[in-house]
Amino acid sequence: MTKPSAKITVPEVMDQFVEYLRKPGNGVGGSLHIVLEDGNVQNHNVQHCLEYAQQHNDEDGAKLAEILLQMSKTQRLKISYEVWPLVNAPTR
Repeated sequence: MTKPSAKITVPEVMDQFVEYLRKPGNGVGGSLHIVLEDGNVQNHNVQHCLEYAQQHNDEDGAKLAEILLQMSKTQRLKISYEVWPLVNAPTR
């Protein structure tokens, strides 16, 4: 019997989302706009983001979409609410 993989937690991945949104051109969410900016967290929304990122050679966006697909809708919504204050906070 194989051991189930550990669930990804929001704190484990939040920095990756902050870094992604701070990249030039990603100020409104990049390829993940409909999830991170608009709060659309259904599986089909995230799948759309993944396909969009792949079509536009956005490797980081695709990687983050794959992470989002492994998370619950509640976790996705938490990221969409909590990421923007971190993105807009002054950097050290």
